[in-house]
Amino acid sequence: MKKIQLGESDLQVTSVCLGTMTFGEQVAEAQAHAILDRAVERGVNFIDTAEMYSVPARAETYGATETILGNWLAHNPSARSKVVLATKVAGPARGMGWIRNGSPDLTRADIIDACHGSLHRLRTEVIDLYQIHWPARHVPAFGGVYFDPAKDLPVSSIHEQLEALATLVQQGKVRAIGLSNETPYGVHEFVRLAEQHGLPRVATVQNPYCLVNRTLENGLDETLHRLGVSLLAYSPLGFGLLTGKYDASGTTGPDAPAEGRIAKFESVRKQRWGRPEALDAARRYNALARAHGLTPTQMALAFCHSKWQVASTIIGVTSMAQLDECLDLWGLTLPAELLAEIDKIRWELRDPAQ
Repeated sequence: MKKIQLGESDLQVTSVCLGTMTFGEQVAEAQAHAILDRAVERGVNFIDTAEMYSVPARAETYGATETILGNWLAHNPSARSKVVLATKVAGPARGMGWIRNGSPDLTRADIIDACHGSLHRLRTEVIDLYQIHWPARHVPAFGGVYFDPAKDLPVSSIHEQLEALATLVQQGKVRAIGLSNETPYGVHEFVRLAEQHGLPRVATVQNPYCLVNRTLENGLDETLHRLGVSLLAYSPLGFGLLTGKYDASGTTGPDAPAEGRIAKFESVRKQRWGRPEALDAARRYNALARAHGLTPTQMALAFCHSKWQVASTIIGVTSMAQLDECLDLWGLTLPAELLAEIDKIRWELRDPAQ
């Protein structure tokens, strides 16, 4: 598996990243450790987590995933030098009272304190890629579609956030910084202010990108390309919609797979992935994959792997079999005629899981 450089940083990562938000909720610690072992054994060197994981977010499991990862690193001291470890500081709590007592902001102190908490749970001295999970300012994310100036509240500036991240880099606690669930404006401001004030430059943006959500191609891709920032594509399988497992049953029918995230967690169904339009679109793409002799999973992941916009694709799994399936298809390419048919569906249905 090839390695790519993240932005202008010195981080070299594999084109597949192991996402871990299922660890601590759907995946018990022992199984999580086995999945981590297998991923590294098969050449994956990039692991992504967040302080608020596991998902769905709740007070009882806040920090659980980082703790599981920290225990794995402690049990496997040699593993730390083999992996690029990424985590995230949560943005404003917005209803999640267990995050910084429900703070509506992301201050300098919040970022530094959160980083120390992650370092402690991960049982490491340095975080390779430290990301802001979602912006402090109000933006349409997690299913939001429109920017509404009326919802803008006074929050810490991007400059202040960059200065906090700079402190962590200077102290050797963070190697590189990134963003997540960001907009073109946000990426431009982070880069502009970093260059203007000699602060760390963001290396990555972690945003959703998959067949049922290609909003990145509505302008953010040009921003990333021209500014030299790498995309980490999350939810390439559309929270399971693009595996085909919900095609016959739907997400709430009696035959829906009980362990699927959308079927299992009502809070997830209320978000973008649970929209009826998203399932309808996924069924169209899944049928197209089968018509071309591919499984839906193969086509969905190959689509992400093949796009110039994507530096690394984040896969989330709940079993060894899922991990192996995702890794086995690395290198699969889609013919031009199939990509054209994919684009025809997108033109008709647009991005229902935006």
